[in-house]
Amino acid sequence: MTDPPSGLPGELLTDHELAEVALAADPVERLAADAVPFVAEGADTSPGLLPEWFMPAPRSSARSRRRSTVVTVVVVSLLALNAVGLCVTYGSVDIAW
Repeated sequence: MTDPPSGLPGELLTDHELAEVALAADPVERLAADAVPFVAEGADTSPGLLPEWFMPAPRSSARSRRRSTVVTVVVVSLLALNAVGLCVTYGSVDIAW
């Protein structure tokens, strides 16, 4: 494989330079026996479907009882309006038919 167009390791490459490197690479070249996978600093190394640096696990945030009640009332209100044939898509209540 050819060296990257930029001289310094760790230097950011432009899209054009990355495309050049990708096109210059040998598609049938085998990985070296001592090759190691990319692991971001502080990343979880447990095996999974996606690496932690690609898609971090969602974190739960504590919700107050008041906030949960307000969300439930809004959702139930919209479902009730749709159930009786009213449409609130544009902010005003209209008959859907």
